[in-house]
Amino acid sequence: MFTEKIHPDVILWDYDGTLVDSAKKNIKITKEILKVVAPHLTGNNLPFSLLTEPAYHEANHKAENWQDLYKNFYGLNEAETLQAGSLWTKYQLESKTPVKFFDGIKEVLNELSHVSHGICSQNSSKNILKELKGNDLDKFFKAVIGYDDLAEGEQKPSPKSGILCLEKIFDIIKNKTILYFGDHESDVLFARNLSSELHLSNKVYSAAVTYSGADISNWKVSPDFIFPSPTDITSFFK
Repeated sequence: MFTEKIHPDVILWDYDGTLVDSAKKNIKITKEILKVVAPHLTGNNLPFSLLTEPAYHEANHKAENWQDLYKNFYGLNEAETLQAGSLWTKYQLESKTPVKFFDGIKEVLNELSHVSHGICSQNSSKNILKELKGNDLDKFFKAVIGYDDLAEGEQKPSPKSGILCLEKIFDIIKNKTILYFGDHESDVLFARNLSSELHLSNKVYSAAVTYSGADISNWKVSPDFIFPSPTDITSFFK
């Protein structure tokens, strides 16, 4: 892990588990979607990973992406997973369950307001923008790319969402220092894949946050930076 400070030209963020604590909302929505696409996985047959927030976090941090989560942790087949994905944005936008930005995130964004910011997420971009506007945080972000902006094979750890974010922020993506925050091992792989796709003059660093329950000791790939709390991020850049 790097110890020296860096001066990023742009900071890209994961959304769920990094900017917001959305576990309660995501669990509730997933249960509603299962009633439609996989009723055999409801009631007494509800997947273990949806029974409690700790179980959800554990599965979410182990899954490679949302498709892996639905198939290998919830038990949906391919067709059910595709149908669930098609319903996600609708249910997210209709849900009244609030999400909470982690304590200290607003201070981080204020402290680093001189830097360009973007979001690369497996949540819906429409839902993310709605939550940002509702919390008066949309002013900080120049680009938001969600799963609904990508083809299935372009989900993280594919670098596609990062490329799209950067293309919205910069006319030319050269000689940039890019920092990506995430709470998942696939976020580290995403940063590495993004680095491989960009011009050699760019530098891409990965920063893992652990305040939503990520256990980095089990990761096979290591991030460049680790932040146990948003306050640590603010302190790092002062």
